[in-house]
Amino acid sequence: MEFTISCDPIATHTTDCLILGVADGGKLGKIAKAVDKASKGALKTIIGNGDISGKVASTLLLQQLPGLAAKRVLLIGTGKAGERSAANYRKLLGAALNVLKQTGIASATFALEEDTVDERDCYWRSRRLVEQVAAGLYQFDRMKSKKADPVKLETVAIYTSEADEETGELAIREGAAIANGVSTARDLGNLPGNVCTPTYLAEQAIALGEEYDNVSVEILDEEQMRELGMHSLLSVSAGSDQPAKLIVIQYQGGGARAKPQVLVGKGITFDSGGISLKPGEGMDEMKYDMCGAASVVGTLTAVAELQLPLNVVAIIAAAENMPSGKATKPGDIFTTLSGQTVEVLNTDAEGRLVLCDALTYAERFKPAAIVDIATLTGACIIALGHQASGLLSNNDKLAKELLTAGDYADDRAWQLPLWDDYQSQLDSNFADMQNIGGRPAGTITAACFLSRFAKEQKWAHLDIAGTAWVSGKEKGATGRCVPLLTQYLIDKS
Repeated sequence: MEFTISCDPIATHTTDCLILGVADGGKLGKIAKAVDKASKGALKTIIGNGDISGKVASTLLLQQLPGLAAKRVLLIGTGKAGERSAANYRKLLGAALNVLKQTGIASATFALEEDTVDERDCYWRSRRLVEQVAAGLYQFDRMKSKKADPVKLETVAIYTSEADEETGELAIREGAAIANGVSTARDLGNLPGNVCTPTYLAEQAIALGEEYDNVSVEILDEEQMRELGMHSLLSVSAGSDQPAKLIVIQYQGGGARAKPQVLVGKGITFDSGGISLKPGEGMDEMKYDMCGAASVVGTLTAVAELQLPLNVVAIIAAAENMPSGKATKPGDIFTTLSGQTVEVLNTDAEGRLVLCDALTYAERFKPAAIVDIATLTGACIIALGHQASGLLSNNDKLAKELLTAGDYADDRAWQLPLWDDYQSQLDSNFADMQNIGGRPAGTITAACFLSRFAKEQKWAHLDIAGTAWVSGKEKGATGRCVPLLTQYLIDKS
């Protein structure tokens, strides 16, 4: 897919489909009025006949309007002035894309008005358009013998004024990089557990390092982790024939002494629950339990493509959680890399067991801040549904930066409290802590557990259990939180 900026006179602009906004009541903006003038009032006549009202995401496809070089014109409703939110912008772009996919259109130009989204400039509108079009055209058919029909839409232009041309070009560049990162994360998440193993994740990291000169990769195997004392992480992979990996990716875009931003991803490539076995229904979706790791790889892909001027370290704790005679049992106690001991009461609360050792390992990089990303708790879905990721942090400034980045990137998170009042739920009679805190406040107590391994760091935790994938007919990985994390790093750079 190629994205371009166009500033041609709208009447002479050549494209298979010119996409114009129509406001509620059939009102036309500046661009649409120019098209109407060139077509000698054809748009006003069609709107006057009641064929489109301007309701949000309503569409009307027109053929061969007089006076235009465009072969088709797609009218799309933008609604009333008070309705022009980011959510409705998402809806109308989706509606336009659905029309484009149902036709033989190879090129399209979005010529939407400046007020299509309230309080958002050309950069934001253009970048979101690129990201959403790329996401809407995403196909995953790698595991099918018969591949999907190729996407017919090849070129998408964004119509801007000459004054906004440079801004539009920047938006396309950054939007395309984020879209590539999202697609990378979705590809990894959608692969089955028999393909996307910890070793496979390590191979993908190595491939990223081979692609960019300023990306280096180190893979720690189980023997190396055992020598370091990462017994908590290794307790999760104990029942699997697939060896665990600690994957470390370093991106050097800043100065040699600049402290890095550290991203830590949960990479449980399949989660059966271990001895605390999950119910069979829906267990296939536990291939998505590595979507935290996938989002980290996707974010590093975007950062490397953009060549952001900062340093980033990505750490992926990759393991498979399976039951066997060698598997960890409820009641077993392990010593973490930090020296703290953990009583494992539920082997299905394994994400925190791999992340705690990865968080301790991250300290050696003297980070500016650490953000971990994990499909950690079903409780987060109960609390926030599938709209927002959960955010908990020991630093209010860091939390605000992540929330702001998520709002801007349309990849939102919501902050939950991390009060000491919850810590007592992790008390154990036999170890320094237990790995579960009971049903109440499950998302918060999981973060409380992790916070004990980041006491000396600026740290935040993103629980993406509700946002990393969708179920049902449209089942598949979403690629979240790549947009949030990339925007956060763009802001930091």
